[in-house]
Amino acid sequence: MATISPAKLWPRLRVDDWTETRDTVHMWTQIVGKIRLSQAPLLNHWWQVTLYVSPRGLTTGAIPHRGGMFDLEFDFVEHRLRARSSNGGERLVALSSRPVADFYQETMRALQELGIEATIGARPNEVEPSIPFAENHRNATYDPEAAHLFWGQLVQADRVMGEFRSHFVGKVSPVHFFWGAMDLACTRFSGRAAPEHPGGAPNCGDWVMVEGYSRELSSCGFWPGGGEEGAFYAYAYPEPDGFPDFPVGPDGAYYSVENGQFLLPYEAVADAEDPDQSLEQFLHTTYQAAADLGGWDRKSLEDDPARWPQHRHGHRR
Repeated sequence: MATISPAKLWPRLRVDDWTETRDTVHMWTQIVGKIRLSQAPLLNHWWQVTLYVSPRGLTTGAIPHRGGMFDLEFDFVEHRLRARSSNGGERLVALSSRPVADFYQETMRALQELGIEATIGARPNEVEPSIPFAENHRNATYDPEAAHLFWGQLVQADRVMGEFRSHFVGKVSPVHFFWGAMDLACTRFSGRAAPEHPGGAPNCGDWVMVEGYSRELSSCGFWPGGGEEGAFYAYAYPEPDGFPDFPVGPDGAYYSVENGQFLLPYEAVADAEDPDQSLEQFLHTTYQAAADLGGWDRKSLEDDPARWPQHRHGHRR
């Protein structure tokens, strides 16, 4: 049987080739994310507002609503937003080139038809300018092939970041998609409090960042910027002394003073002979920079995910 090179699994998508579609999808994810935000109880660091990579695209997961629940999923295979309710109802909203205002109105109408009442903040956060969704006729481009490729990038990033997450037994976030900055992230915590974050994100209250960065952390992720095809990133808050100079791998990784974080261009990973190993090296070494220089109790926070090898065979005795 023919084998597929690991590098072939990593989709190639130049940021410059899909910027207009990216900006449209960004606004769509903000609308859907805000719907989840309007219904779900607060979890630390805003974990209740995120989206998750799914076998079809990006999903909210189950959202509580009165005595039941519903979910919303961007399907980047068949290019539609699927809204489902636990009462059996379903509505579909087409993903196509049209103004954000039209998508917003149709999505909110679909929820109403399902009997779901949701009032959301009417304008996007963490972007400039912040055009109200109902008035946004600027972002109106959707290239289905580009959206599908971006989802493919997220699938690969989510898969490897999930394996990286399994080495940590302390407090650690899911691998989840933050629609504010449009990035996939996973964050580890030392267990100690952090100094109050100064905020400063555009069109976003400082209190949002205060909650997000209330504990000492090491975070990594992927977003469609920072490189020709996007970039993986890693940072620490608060940043320990010597962090920018810590030796990290693989070749191609570097500390960006402008961004205050380590970056690894997506293309450097996709071009590697073993992309998974390349990204894993970046994730582990940048975490080591935060944990070692920050004096984390690594012995109590980490463990071998293969410590129970029989678990994959379904043994419970």
